[in-house]
Amino acid sequence: MKYLIVGLGNIGDEYENTRHNAGFTLIDAFAKTVNAVFAVDRYASVAHASFKGRQLVLIKPSTYMNLSGKAVSYWMQKEKIAIENVLVLVDDLALPFGSLRLKAKGSAGGHNGLKNIQELLGSENYPRLRFGVGNNFSKGQQVDFVLGEWTKEEKDMMPQITEKSNSAIQFFITQGVEKAMTFANQK
Repeated sequence: MKYLIVGLGNIGDEYENTRHNAGFTLIDAFAKTVNAVFAVDRYASVAHASFKGRQLVLIKPSTYMNLSGKAVSYWMQKEKIAIENVLVLVDDLALPFGSLRLKAKGSAGGHNGLKNIQELLGSENYPRLRFGVGNNFSKGQQVDFVLGEWTKEEKDMMPQITEKSNSAIQFFITQGVEKAMTFANQK
């Protein structure tokens, strides 16, 4: 069994600790747990690992958020990974900070990275783990908020969030999306 785990974000130092890079934050934490090291490759930084007999391909697209589908599509085809074995890690403004929601499929919910993935895959039937970044911004300030850096309080909570995310990813890989959803979506 082979799995593609995708962390969405933007490359570049100016985006490194921003809310929009929550997917990069989650995949970096997971990569540490499976001793995976990223290297620059086509359309993404890529790491290979194995976990409980499953082969993992971890990617952080280098295409910028709005063109994430290019990297996802390329690596799915290159590694011959079925859509149900793809898990996309992504930020979500609609969820309170620190909450995680795993869904087997669904709409892009206004997220340009997910929208591009759906366009290029021709489907919204792929699992995604949403990381709530909250919506603590004034009207018209959404872009500044998502491209803003984590607060000290948010940074202090990251170890708990990434630990739960790592467990949800492991459930997805070993027990399937339904069990992973049950775990990730509990309060």
